[in-house]
Order: sequence, then C-alpha cells, then structure tokens
Amino acid sequence: MDVVSDAIFAVRTGRPSSDRVRVGGRWCARLDPYDGAGFHIVLQGSCWLLPDGGAPVVLGPGDVVLLPHGTGHVLADAPADPATVARAVPFGPWRDGSLPRPALPVSREREVEMLCGKYRLDRDHVHPLLAELPSVVHLPNRAGAHPELRAAVELLGGELDELRPGSGIALPGLLDLLLVYAIRSWLAESTAGAWPAVLGDPVTAAALRALHSDPAAPWTTDRLAAEAGVSRPTLARRFTTLVGRPPMAYLTWWRLTRAAALLRETEAPLASVARRVGYSSPYALSHAFRREFGTTPGRYRATGGDPVADGSRRHHPRHGPRGRDEAGVGPATQARP
Repeated sequence: MDVVSDAIFAVRTGRPSSDRVRVGGRWCARLDPYDGAGFHIVLQGSCWLLPDGGAPVVLGPGDVVLLPHGTGHVLADAPADPATVARAVPFGPWRDGSLPRPALPVSREREVEMLCGKYRLDRDHVHPLLAELPSVVHLPNRAGAHPELRAAVELLGGELDELRPGSGIALPGLLDLLLVYAIRSWLAESTAGAWPAVLGDPVTAAALRALHSDPAAPWTTDRLAAEAGVSRPTLARRFTTLVGRPPMAYLTWWRLTRAAALLRETEAPLASVARRVGYSSPYALSHAFRREFGTTPGRYRATGGDPVADGSRRHHPRHGPRGRDEAGVGPATQARP
C-alpha cells in the first residue's frame, strides 16, 4: 500500500453511509460533531455550510466538501445570523421528514439536491497525514481541476439516480474512492502543512513508500537510505525534519498502528498479526503494543479498540506530525528480540 491508502486503512471502521437530499424554500439544519468524517456533494443548486467556529462556505453545483474531523456544522439555503443558526433543526429528523419543512413556494432554480454522508473512523491512533487536514476541505467544481474526483462524483450521481444490480457494492466502493480523491486533491492544492511537503520530497517519499510497502521487512536506517538512494545522514536529517520523527521511530509507530487495525478488522491470530507487522513473536508484539496503546492486544481486540470499554487503557494523545519523541516509541530494531 501507499501512505494515503495506509493512513485511511488504519482508521477506517465499518462502511461509509450516504443519503440523497432534495430541499427547497427556506431551511437551516444542524449536524452535530461526529467521531468520523463527513462529506457533502452538491448535485444541483447551491447552499451554505456554516462550520462551528469557522468561516461560512458557499457550495455550488458539483462542489465537494469534506469534514475530516467530524466538525459540527449547519447547512442552510442562505447565510444565517447566529440567532438563526441557534434555531437550526437537527439534520437527521429534518432529512427523514419527521420534522416539518416550511411549505413555501419554490422555483426549480432554487431547489437544492445534495449527497450527504459520513465515514466511520477510529481516531485513537490517527495517522499524522489525516490529523493535519483542515476542519473543512472545500473542493470547488472548476473546469479541468481534479478529473478523478469529478468522475467519482458523476458516477455516484448516476448510481443514485436508480437502484441497479450491484449497487450494494458499487456505492461503498465509490464512496471510498471519493475519500481518497478528496485527500489527493487537498495534497495537490495545499500550500500549508507538513505532509504535502513530505510526499513531495523525493527522498522522504521514497523511504515512506518502502516502509509502507513492506513494514515487516528487517529495516535499518542504512538499508532504507540505500533504498532511497542517499546516505544515512541525509536520510535521517530529511526524514526527521519533514516527518517529525526518525525513520525507525516512525516504522515502530506505523507497525503498531497497523497491528491495531488488523486486530480490529480481522480475526487473524496474534502470531500472524505479529509476523505481518514485523515482530518476531506474539510476546514481542504484545510488549510493544502495551507500551504504545496502554492495553494488551487481546483486550484491544475484545473492545474493538474502544478506550472507554477497556477500563485498563490509559489515555494516549492523538499523534500529529510532530508527535511523541523517539524515546516514547523506540527504534523498530529494538522491538524485535
């Protein structure tokens, strides 16, 4: 896998969900903060997104907006003052029709049609690439911009026009593509943040590709430097400066993050999980896993990675691009007795 795919795999739980919404007239609906990522695609018309604590965003036909941290927000037909926002109705009941919508005469031009959905994410150990995404990623529909994203939007609209054979597989797959293409588009456009620079640096990007392609390999800094085509000091300096931790510390963190995802999403025996992430035995993995997650792999799997359900777990901060220092993780070579 590549870094973006792995970053999503590490936090994805369950399947994405979506609903098609058609509305006209005056309306204002609230979506509460969510422990996942939300998205909206405007298929027809225009509306306003009013994020909690952020600047309003006007959305037009074909626009995509991703809320990668589940930020609470209001959707409305027009800009709204604080009093109107405070009176916004809950989005779910409003969408389902259990709350009345104003019966105002509306022209076809003022109708809005949207695709609204969300991804379930486990944020206990989020990859720093996803952690540094802004609270609102707005990708306007511009001619020639992000053709892959535009194609995914068109395919989604087509699948939702009518129920066709295979939709049960096609829709979740297209929603997964939407998330990947939205993150790619942000990386391509962003002028801030560490990870666009990380993936744009040929040396660091080559080292990350190698680590993510085969995390179980017996990596050393010397071997990784040879893979990237530079000296050991050059790799160590550039990788640490851009990623925020040395290469072997990142590898240890990533191995344990991947182990956590395998424990949540598969029934593979612990010995198999250990081999797949580069540990020589279940004992070696358990020792490192408890140090990083504050619980055993067995308890983590039994609770589905839920820190509330596992009373033995201490709190661990979410890792940003400048996360814990190397001593808090330990070199990967030391984790494999």
